[in-house]
Amino acid sequence: MASTFLSRIIGLVRVKYIVWLFGRGVQADALNAAFVMPDMISYFLVGGAASITFVTILTRCRETGREPEGERSLSVILTTMYLVLGATIVLAEIFAPWYIHWWFNGFDAEKAALCVRLTRILLPAQLFFFAGGVFGAVLLVRKQFSVQAVAPLIYGLGTIVGGVLLVKHLGVASLAIGTVAGAFFGPFFLNAFFARRAGTRYRPILDLHDEGLHEWVRLSLPLMAGVSLVTADSWIIAHFASATNGAVSLMSYAKQLFTAPMAMLAQAAGAASMPFFASLWTKERRYEFAVQVADSVSRVAALSLLAASAMIALGKPMIDLVFIGGRFSAADARECAAYFAVFSVSMFLWSAQSIYSRAFYAAGNTFVPMVAGTVVTVVSLPIYASLYHWHGAMGLAIASDIGITMQTVIIAILLHRRQMVSLASLDYVELGRCALAGAAGGAAVWIIFSWLGRLVIPLLGSHLHTPSRWTDLDIVLAGTAVWLVVTNLVLVKTGSALPRVARQRLGLG
Repeated sequence: MASTFLSRIIGLVRVKYIVWLFGRGVQADALNAAFVMPDMISYFLVGGAASITFVTILTRCRETGREPEGERSLSVILTTMYLVLGATIVLAEIFAPWYIHWWFNGFDAEKAALCVRLTRILLPAQLFFFAGGVFGAVLLVRKQFSVQAVAPLIYGLGTIVGGVLLVKHLGVASLAIGTVAGAFFGPFFLNAFFARRAGTRYRPILDLHDEGLHEWVRLSLPLMAGVSLVTADSWIIAHFASATNGAVSLMSYAKQLFTAPMAMLAQAAGAASMPFFASLWTKERRYEFAVQVADSVSRVAALSLLAASAMIALGKPMIDLVFIGGRFSAADARECAAYFAVFSVSMFLWSAQSIYSRAFYAAGNTFVPMVAGTVVTVVSLPIYASLYHWHGAMGLAIASDIGITMQTVIIAILLHRRQMVSLASLDYVELGRCALAGAAGGAAVWIIFSWLGRLVIPLLGSHLHTPSRWTDLDIVLAGTAVWLVVTNLVLVKTGSALPRVARQRLGLG
């Protein structure tokens, strides 16, 4: 979680750099949209889950003493997918103009042409992500998480370094080049290097009869055949938002700021818990499996409820502090903050589904979540379209919350009905305490600073009306302090163990 937090900080620096240079203009929209086609190829061709499915296979081989067999399968799968994915990327380079004009039909000719150019630069990075995911699975199975922690940091820095070195000569294309370099040195090279140090040896082997390849295809094919709203949400938003100038960029910035705490809580916990879930299931310790999954969901959802309340209350000054400057105006920040607040409402649901979905993957069942995710995505499409028609880009943010609610509830019910993880096992009392504490803390922050803005600041002088970095920082720090005091008080008074556990983890008693 600590490394994920640092990674997201670097990610925000990356976004800030893009915002400063290009704001919400043509180049920013084109760059943010250029990531969609490569992401789609990765998702539909390799299931978007190279490490998830491979963890299941390697865990089973490790638990049954068949590690050499697992290592050979790794070589076969990598060799096969290098060929398949490489050929697909070549075709995508050719057909990129047709795709961009179809998916981003709201782009004018200039923006579409730039988006095509940037998309073509970004496409090869998918080879590095796939191979890095496979090598990373080797380390995850060995409970070695440090490399997984560092790789995203290098990836995020790649974009920044590329821009600093090349932006004067290549413009926005420098950021795309830096992103590809970051994908090579971070997710791919680092994982490959340490997997080799751990004893794994990759050899080019093409064997279509390999049992490990067949099992990987069986696990990954459902993920390739279907689509989950968890991934498709950003694609759908970008599709509709392309008809509104600057909306693709603003919603992308809001989403990236929103995913920073979510990644720290949910994705880090999900990645770390996956091998433990898989090991429990392989050993047929079903009761412990169910308890561990339910406890993990309860914890990350409870923490997410608390975090979301602070994010909603302090979203505007945070975005002012982080983003305003260069070509990003105060008006842009206000619009971005509104999207950010709406996205934050559903943070606990995004966190919960991240754990729930891994329960299915750990059990070797990717078909059921695929079907559920595809049905939810199809049902959600008219919701996105209707809300965009009625409320513009804000309607897309609302539709995103509705969609992830359906996704999480359906996955939880399916686990319950299959007697894998009972809904009754969730800690509803602690979730209620955190929801109450979060609501109280967020309301306190909003009321205090709303009152200060209306009554106190005008009495102290008109110069305080002028926004500044120091003013925004003061509001964020003071608001955080108020939020911590109020939420801690409510948690203690309602009997929550969270404050005590937090103090113990921090070494404060």
